[in-house]
Amino acid sequence: MHETLLKNIASFIELTDEEKEYFLSILRPKKLRKRQYHVQAGDMCRYETYVVKGCLRQYYVDDEGIEHTVSFAIEDWWTSDMYGLITGNPSLTNIEAIEDSELLLIEKNDFDKLVLAVPKFERLFRIKLQRAFVAHQRRIVENMSMPADQRYLNFTEQYPSLEQRLPLKLIASYLGITPESLSRIRRQLVKGK
Repeated sequence: MHETLLKNIASFIELTDEEKEYFLSILRPKKLRKRQYHVQAGDMCRYETYVVKGCLRQYYVDDEGIEHTVSFAIEDWWTSDMYGLITGNPSLTNIEAIEDSELLLIEKNDFDKLVLAVPKFERLFRIKLQRAFVAHQRRIVENMSMPADQRYLNFTEQYPSLEQRLPLKLIASYLGITPESLSRIRRQLVKGK
């Protein structure tokens, strides 16, 4: 369970055996069944979460009850309601298992102690946050400037394995379109080949 995570970390920072041992000692395993919540909007988010197995979806529900998918997290990815985790305020989003999932959690207090005790981890998470920010910024620009069919093509190119694992309605939610529009786009793309 820890090997993939340690390999992920090793691509950014080099840890001593003692640092690895300390890091692994603060991880808490958690299993979720499909459709089970990891975080619910309005609750406190206390964990940074690493996905060992499965798929999670982070989404927001607007005042009209419409779900807007913010992100997905699959194996070897990190996720959290960053607003809630960083500010200490109630979470803005829900994080739900799309598949049965196995997670490793780092509680916020343990994380704060970790970066003080092993400053290399601050570098690791700075890089990860920068990459996440770039991805979110790119997505915002695409949503403002590209037609839905191009957004769909970008999604399938950027995340080829996700299309096979996710229901179309969740992909549509992520793209900011209706499931019917996504079905039409997919039909048109198949005809155009």
